[in-house]
Amino acid sequence: MLAKIKTLVFTLFIFSFVLGQDTTQKIETGRVNDKAQQKKPYVIFISIDGFRNDFADLHQAKFLQSAKKNGVSAPYMIPSFPSLTFPNHYSLVTGLYPSHHGLLDNTIYNQQTNETYTMGNSKMVTDGKWYGGTPLWVLAEKQKMISASFYWVGSEAAIQDTRPTYYYKYNEKIPTPSRLQTVKNWLSLPEEIRPHLITFYFSEVDHEAHDQGPNGDRVYKKTQMVDSSINALQAMLAPLNLPINYIVVSDHGMTKVDTENSIPFPAAIDTNAFKVPWGDALIHLYAKDKSKIQSTYNELKKDTSFSVYTLDETPDYWHYKKADDRFNLAGNLIAVPHLPRVFNFSKRKVTPGKHGFDNHHPDMRATFIAWGPAFKKGVVMDAFENVNVYPLIAHILGLSYDEKSIDGKFKVFQSVLKK
Repeated sequence: MLAKIKTLVFTLFIFSFVLGQDTTQKIETGRVNDKAQQKKPYVIFISIDGFRNDFADLHQAKFLQSAKKNGVSAPYMIPSFPSLTFPNHYSLVTGLYPSHHGLLDNTIYNQQTNETYTMGNSKMVTDGKWYGGTPLWVLAEKQKMISASFYWVGSEAAIQDTRPTYYYKYNEKIPTPSRLQTVKNWLSLPEEIRPHLITFYFSEVDHEAHDQGPNGDRVYKKTQMVDSSINALQAMLAPLNLPINYIVVSDHGMTKVDTENSIPFPAAIDTNAFKVPWGDALIHLYAKDKSKIQSTYNELKKDTSFSVYTLDETPDYWHYKKADDRFNLAGNLIAVPHLPRVFNFSKRKVTPGKHGFDNHHPDMRATFIAWGPAFKKGVVMDAFENVNVYPLIAHILGLSYDEKSIDGKFKVFQSVLKK
């Protein structure tokens, strides 16, 4: 059997390689599901980036609307602060707030090492040292359960020296039908090497919502595309007769901002005294000269277009205070614009759709819809924080974890699951 498995894995690798190196499926060889894990159900964890909680209705996503009736949904899911892509995707798979897992912004500056993590820097994105916590795929693989990822923040990095068994480096060249077919291929593998946890990511709605704002016609079209793709995936997998649970989420919402009256770089910030990485919904001020912190804070407080905070002045529900900053990566001061205005430190025109703001702002609300054999039907639960999804998935897959090591709580979902 092992010889047959090796042949199948090699065939999958060759098939992927011909598409081009940057689209090659990566395979961690030599892994097999423990026999006990082969009897477990399956979870396909789908993220639709930027899919605000009302988008399924606003843009007439008929399949997702029906999925709500056939499963479990919430009026909205509360993202973690800041309501940005990388922090929230990683919170969803670690059960930790951003300040607790380390990805506390899309751009992070480490004052101790003088290194900057950005979304587009492949070297940093694939370096496991930036990622705290135990992602779901690491949890699964360490308990001898195979996992796969068709994109997710952190899935390209060796976190705790572990990646998913099957994964891709992020790119937008692989067409969606090919991605769906890959998921079917994974779930058609022999039980020994078949993934029980699969993460899957759609970027399209977020892209168009940034460019057009939440109500754009292209946002509608991309919502229709994503909706039909999830419908097609379920139809493709139905003949396999596997106990598959689908969990569809988004990382954050989206709001319309003022594109004409953005906030320029504050004159009170001396760049000789502070390093300020790019940001539009949130900026961190890292002090090169700590003697300048108080005077700069005092000057910034005079500007009514944004709020400036020391970490310990931030709202409790942000979980962004100094004591929360476990990796010492937050700025000495942070500034948050007052909507609908945003920061803009370049000559580029501001796009009308933005996110990253207060995670309790109604327009930052995220989506949660789930269905499958683990879930009751037609249940609308109360709104909840996104860190609670981690223990839900761990429970469905029968994976053990230290409850004290995460911020999420399984009790949030107890009443919506079948016994």
